[in-house]
Amino acid sequence: MNHTDDSKETTVPHVVKEELLASGRWVKLEKTTYLDPAGTTRIWETVKRTTRQNNTNADGVGIIALLKRTLHKDCVVMVKQFRPPMGCFTLEFPAGLIDEGESAETAALRELKEETGYKGEVVGVTPVTCLDPGLSNCTTQIVTVNINGDAMENINPTQQLGDGEFVEVILLPLDEFQSKIDELLKKDKITVDAKVYIFAMGMVQAFFKPRELPVLKQ
Repeated sequence: MNHTDDSKETTVPHVVKEELLASGRWVKLEKTTYLDPAGTTRIWETVKRTTRQNNTNADGVGIIALLKRTLHKDCVVMVKQFRPPMGCFTLEFPAGLIDEGESAETAALRELKEETGYKGEVVGVTPVTCLDPGLSNCTTQIVTVNINGDAMENINPTQQLGDGEFVEVILLPLDEFQSKIDELLKKDKITVDAKVYIFAMGMVQAFFKPRELPVLKQ
């Protein structure tokens, strides 16, 4: 039987101070002093973006874009690009930073057009969510977009990439999403964004095991 020691006082954990260690054009490194639940003062190293706009709590958007065409399977529009921190190509959802004065919806449609050439309609937006809370305060909103692939503007989409941007568009069938990603990972020297793979796992559950719950090993 477990007993709770009520004599121990708990502290609401909170940040005491943040000190700048280094700053670049896009990111900065801070030393974060905070109190843990036991009241102990601790130090954390925190990475923050320098680009977050005043009108939003999200740094950027990720876009789940579904391409719908007559006589074709619905496809997820993906992007493949070289990511220097990883030292290799990555498979990701189209994404980008939110510019000054933009909403998440506006930023998503702009980034989708720039990176893939497609124009679409926003059908859903998540709350502000964290990306890697053990490292950074970076946040994102995931925006779901439907693309009418039969529309003339989407027949031969043209990317609008900026200087230094090299993005390959990859279309993956929604009902084979995880298996197609697995094939790419085996074939090419690439890695995949965690958000993408978690979405893929969810699609498998929704398509093939909608009434099954994962069985935990005893």
